[in-house]
Amino acid sequence: MIQPLADRIEEIRRRIAAAATRAGRDPADIRLMAVTKTFPRAVVDEALSAGLSLFGENRVAEAQGKFAGLAGPFELHLVGHLQRNKAAAAAGLFACVQSIDKPETAAALARHCEAAGRRMDVLVEYNTSGEESKSGVRDRDALLACLDAVQSLPALRLRGLMTVGPIGGEIVEVHRAFRLLQRLFEEVRAERRPEGFDTLSMGMSGDFEVAVEEGATLVRLGTALFGSRA
Repeated sequence: MIQPLADRIEEIRRRIAAAATRAGRDPADIRLMAVTKTFPRAVVDEALSAGLSLFGENRVAEAQGKFAGLAGPFELHLVGHLQRNKAAAAAGLFACVQSIDKPETAAALARHCEAAGRRMDVLVEYNTSGEESKSGVRDRDALLACLDAVQSLPALRLRGLMTVGPIGGEIVEVHRAFRLLQRLFEEVRAERRPEGFDTLSMGMSGDFEVAVEEGATLVRLGTALFGSRA
């Protein structure tokens, strides 16, 4: 028998709270994002009915179709790589783009946000595992270049950093990757003092408890909530 979504949400929140307690943190400081990529609109509707309101999608086109005309309060983030030719659509659709990893992408997104008369939250994505298949800046210089670009663009608001942990890595490697991003997050906050810089997005279905232990303020869960993707 398939466990009801409300029960799965409750169990995940318990696990987040336990991980936060182990790290001496307040569980209320961690946001739960439902990543609905490849899942149908019916899953989004069910998640809304179960009390979830923060959603993540990997592709602009898929999100456009899935969230069109959706009623009720919700917040939608892009957590996948943003191609510059999709920046116009992204500017009109998402509350936040979590995957900025090039100054040119930031500039393209800012142009379209400015044209739409809005200011958008963004995170800079850092590749903490060094895996070639992943997006994200790969060193401190590239990170600083992206931070400089975002902070120079009035249509964008720098809110934090994001990473995808090592896929299938040993637990010590996962801890190391998340700890690296947490250190960078604190360094940026101390040295640059960006207004509203409060989001450390890391941790997915297989490693979110480690991410919480290492300081995540937002975890991005798909299969843990909705089951295996087709």
